[in-house]
Amino acid sequence: MPKKNKKIPLRKCIVTQEMKPKQALIRVVKTKDGDVFVDPSGKKNGRGAYVSHDLSVVDQAESSQSIERHFQVKAIKEIYQDLRKVIQGEDVE
Repeated sequence: MPKKNKKIPLRKCIVTQEMKPKQALIRVVKTKDGDVFVDPSGKKNGRGAYVSHDLSVVDQAESSQSIERHFQVKAIKEIYQDLRKVIQGEDVE
């Protein structure tokens, strides 16, 4: 029997609007309580949005307030700092 090719899940970056493999993106989650945080594991409960794994894209998202508009929340500077930490390989609380 021939092996079946596994389908690679694709997600769209909310900043660049590019479709990329899920592993090439960072997930940001908004819970039902209204908390917004970075989810490096990609498995937390809540509504997710994806941002490309690139510092220039994070800077672009911050200047255009993409995450705030996507989740309809007020300015959240910590999210952009956490995204930069994940890209640089640091742990996020």
